[in-house]
Amino acid sequence: MKTGYMLAMQNSHERMSDAEMIRNELRIAEKAEEFGFDVIWCAEHHFDHYSIAPDNFQLLTWLAARTKKIQLGTAAVILPWNDPLRLAEKASVLDAVSEGRFVLGLGRGLARMEYEAFGIDMNEARDRFDESARMIVNALDTGFIEGTGPYYPQKRTEIRPRPIYSFKDKLYSVAMSPDSITAAAQLGARMMFFIQFALERHLPMVESYRQQYLQKHGTSAPPPHAIDFVVCDRDAGRAEELARKHLSAYYLSLLRHYELMEGYHAELKGYESYGAAAQLIKKMGIEGAVNDYISHQVWGTPQQIFDKLEARLRVIGEFEWNLVMSFGGIPFDVVE
Repeated sequence: MKTGYMLAMQNSHERMSDAEMIRNELRIAEKAEEFGFDVIWCAEHHFDHYSIAPDNFQLLTWLAARTKKIQLGTAAVILPWNDPLRLAEKASVLDAVSEGRFVLGLGRGLARMEYEAFGIDMNEARDRFDESARMIVNALDTGFIEGTGPYYPQKRTEIRPRPIYSFKDKLYSVAMSPDSITAAAQLGARMMFFIQFALERHLPMVESYRQQYLQKHGTSAPPPHAIDFVVCDRDAGRAEELARKHLSAYYLSLLRHYELMEGYHAELKGYESYGAAAQLIKKMGIEGAVNDYISHQVWGTPQQIFDKLEARLRVIGEFEWNLVMSFGGIPFDVVE
């Protein structure tokens, strides 16, 4: 199982500046190589303490200079918020300076407040993602980018530095909705998803991805990539106490950032499934939704965590695991 350490870059720490938070996050992420992780991942988010990572390429480049072997991945770079030509160049540069350690994870974005600040209509998000993704993947494969679409018209242009390491097995895409699953399968990307519900509710999405990947490429899909918010402690009681306190804080910040209780996603092209999720949350109520979310994350003693991972293996089969361990104001000494 390949394991990743993911930077959420959330500043829920009392009386801590954003700059201090960033330095602490990077200091701990640098240790991921020493601790045996395979990949350091970093989100992209803007304008909110929920996640302060406006340029994950910049953060990962810093970590590339501080590490030697560990891979470095975007989880994810949000395509509608970025120009595909610039992204292809950034990916090629980071892959060159890290000697092929860069892993490209793509995403579409979900928060209205971020889209509004960029002046982009969320109804265009699906089409923007699909158009941009094709251009970037082709550019990193051929060394040239071009596009005739309505959002990113681009004359044929050479990417320099020239891409020299294949991204065939280094391409990921967040897939949390039916159309995002189709996009990931069509691209030949590995499916990434955040654990939000019982595994049995995620399984149909995983199976749909596997079926569509096989139909498109004639080969079995790679194992999916699951992301959890994790608390580990030698003492089971303390692990549960930490998990309930900080996972609650994180999940409430998630509901606020994405405005999931507002129900607006149901009216947006390509986001209809999130409207259904909002209805489920409303039905459970805030307290019920928080407790349900906590119950499906991986936390506990090392043995309890192993047991939970083995149970997941029995449900969805082989998977990659990505751990977010700094969130909801957990003190950095506890994270470390």
